[in-house]
Amino acid sequence: MSAEVLTRMLHEEIKPVIGSRILNSKEELLSGEIGAEIRELLQERGVLVFPEISFTDEEQIAFTKTLGTFAPELRGSEEIHKITLDAKENPQSAEYLKGSLYWHIDGTMNEVPILASLLSCKVPASWGGNTGFCNTYAAYEALPEDKKAEYDTMRVIHSVWATVFYYEPEPSLAKLKGMQAIGENELPLVWKHASGRKSLVIGCTSQRVVGVDAMKSAEVIVGLREWATREEFSYSHEWKVGDLVVWDNTGTMHRAEPYDPKCGRMMHRTKLQGEEPFE
Repeated sequence: MSAEVLTRMLHEEIKPVIGSRILNSKEELLSGEIGAEIRELLQERGVLVFPEISFTDEEQIAFTKTLGTFAPELRGSEEIHKITLDAKENPQSAEYLKGSLYWHIDGTMNEVPILASLLSCKVPASWGGNTGFCNTYAAYEALPEDKKAEYDTMRVIHSVWATVFYYEPEPSLAKLKGMQAIGENELPLVWKHASGRKSLVIGCTSQRVVGVDAMKSAEVIVGLREWATREEFSYSHEWKVGDLVVWDNTGTMHRAEPYDPKCGRMMHRTKLQGEEPFE
């Protein structure tokens, strides 16, 4: 009589409220047998690290599909996306990626943001270049009850053009208008998820709180960013060649930490299609 041998997920915590390392082999991960468990742990921990797993591009795409629906960068295309400031390698978005150096959530201009991103390291930075993450579920849950009540009904205008001033305080009018053409999006400050949990929707695309004066609006946005990125809610990943990191875009913020923009740092990204709107 033959017995079915089930793959067991092997993992360890990185910090108490954010981050876990997955220690399974490449073969076990690509089998898809533990895909559902990985998804569950991702929602719980926010960030999953697969140390030096060294997926090829084809393997990364295949692994992405074990976790959900592959979200293409371009419609109809199943390819990895190069994340680099090298304009020769990434001529379309190298300039746009300058905003990635500041805390943000991907997809705040969409009604349904991506579920998760998977980033693998091909060339690390010569110095710096960590990716920082913070758990916006845990940050919300740790707020005092009176603050939760205050923030639960607030709504925030998000825009890409607001991010320009983080890295270029005096942009040209042409650049500003180009970014403004992308538009704006009104989102809840507190995302009430189908799971029953709540997370904060903040970051550098947060332009202003609706119906609140400018000074109070800035205090709310900056104060919550400062709160959510405290040490207990945050994790900074130091990259090694071959590392893969997956983060839950519905419950974390992330940013690239400063590095030499000419060093050739190269990451390959795939994404999981979103499954619920911000509302």
